[in-house]
Amino acid sequence: MKQQKQYKIKLIISYDGSDYFGSQIQPDKITIQSELENAFKKINIDTNCEFSGRTDRGVHAFRQTISCNIPTYWNNLIKLKEVLNKLLNSSIYVRYISKVDKNFHARFSAKKREYRYLLSSKKTTPFNDKYLVYYKNIDVDKINETIKYFIGVHNFEYFCKTGSEPISTIREIYNIRFYKYKDIYVLNFIANSYLRSQIRMMVDFIIKVSQGKLNITQLKEQLSNKKLHSWTLAPSNGLYLSKIYY
Repeated sequence: MKQQKQYKIKLIISYDGSDYFGSQIQPDKITIQSELENAFKKINIDTNCEFSGRTDRGVHAFRQTISCNIPTYWNNLIKLKEVLNKLLNSSIYVRYISKVDKNFHARFSAKKREYRYLLSSKKTTPFNDKYLVYYKNIDVDKINETIKYFIGVHNFEYFCKTGSEPISTIREIYNIRFYKYKDIYVLNFIANSYLRSQIRMMVDFIIKVSQGKLNITQLKEQLSNKKLHSWTLAPSNGLYLSKIYY
């Protein structure tokens, strides 16, 4: 059987991760990847979607980047976007599709990854509870002081979920910003890449310092892998994959 000619495309998608078991495909679980690949199959495109990075269950995305191969006869990418959005659940939306070089890979070609974590000092309602996290005490000065220590190159062995077994636990945080937008506080992270659940563990530590449960000395000890003071995670629903830089 003659093999179909293919070319590579890049998709930028947004999704509400509330009802999915994360982005990566899993047996007998509904994930972002399984939904997207099923939509492709409905138009006779059998492809493997390469994600820029995995997001945990309940985590959302403004601009997740995906690469995959499609048959050359699908040369109308505007039409392809329209068709996919009709087939996908409304909680997943294809924002853009473009043709890319055959060597492009959504994950391995990425240079920087940006995430946001949304907080509120006001109690959540039934209409926003899935999308931000309520914390009673948010000390702006303490948070601004705390985030400075994460910036730079560190061994984040004590700031990742066990069981992932990465090749290296060294990562570089380029910048962290903390600001308020209307009634929402935002923690914005930019790094080369992240370990499993690293951001959620960092956010949890930052909030504990804000609440007086932990201090900067303990943060320095955990960052230098001298002592593990906190290993819990901030809730997943406050986390958003914001942008991938290439």
